[in-house]
Amino acid sequence: MFYTNVTRITDFFIIGFPGLSLDLYKPVSALLFVLYLAIVAGNIFILVFVKCERILHKPTYLIFCHLALTDLAFGTVTLPKIISKYWFDDSIISFYSCFAQMYFVHALGAAHSFILMVMALDRFIAVCAPLRYTTLFTNSKVSVLCGISWLMPVSWMVGVVFDALTLPFCNSNMITHCYCDHIAITTLGCENVREVQLIAFGLAMFSLMVPVFFIVFTYFVIIVVVARISSSEGRVRTLSTCTPQLIITLLYYMPRCFVYLANNVGFTFSVPVRIVVVMLYSLLPAAVNPIIYCFKTKDIKDNLKRKLLMRKIHGLTC
Repeated sequence: MFYTNVTRITDFFIIGFPGLSLDLYKPVSALLFVLYLAIVAGNIFILVFVKCERILHKPTYLIFCHLALTDLAFGTVTLPKIISKYWFDDSIISFYSCFAQMYFVHALGAAHSFILMVMALDRFIAVCAPLRYTTLFTNSKVSVLCGISWLMPVSWMVGVVFDALTLPFCNSNMITHCYCDHIAITTLGCENVREVQLIAFGLAMFSLMVPVFFIVFTYFVIIVVVARISSSEGRVRTLSTCTPQLIITLLYYMPRCFVYLANNVGFTFSVPVRIVVVMLYSLLPAAVNPIIYCFKTKDIKDNLKRKLLMRKIHGLTC
């Protein structure tokens, strides 16, 4: 279906994974549904558990909650539609719903990136100024920093979406992706596409590279500080407090940086492979992060063990 006027487009068609056999529609939808359940269950568990355990009302776990909220929201924004496509053969998304999805996809991605920067700051102060940590990095300060991390992308994405909305669409209305993202939509435009894409690209690079440079700097300083600790046991103990944050950060940035560098050195992916890679690095960390919070964070792990032990003892006494 082709149109020459933006006002005549009422729907977009989600292609999903190009070339996927009809026989695989049900298995793929089932796999995506299981992934969505894992994202919802894991991140809601983290939010509820931290909320209910007063001992976890600390800056580090407040940051985890903000990350869990972005992961939960991102999965909820992107997965139901693509699951519906392969489960119910429902590939149509309305014009404004597609732009709304695009808004949340990019706003949530940028917010997640800035919150990771706040998390790096948390570890930087904890390692480099441990005696002043409780005064320098309070819950209220973390709330302000995380609030700013949400506010910036939520604000500027309004302008990005509005610019895309003003484009006249004269190409296909088919979105070659599993959800509506900025490039997939604006590529369908026929005027001022380059200008609109450059503005969005600049903001995307700002939300990606500023946190990356800050995180690399903070962990470089952390490594230098840890290397100066005289005892090997002290070095291991100090580094172990950064392990969950480092794993979460690497899961988010490494695939994105790899794809970006690969494209710049001339290594290109086919469209189906690129879409699979994007889906993997966008959604798998959202399912894996709650596991990292639980098994790589001492306070959460100890509280979980205590809860399970108390339940076991209560079951035996009953």
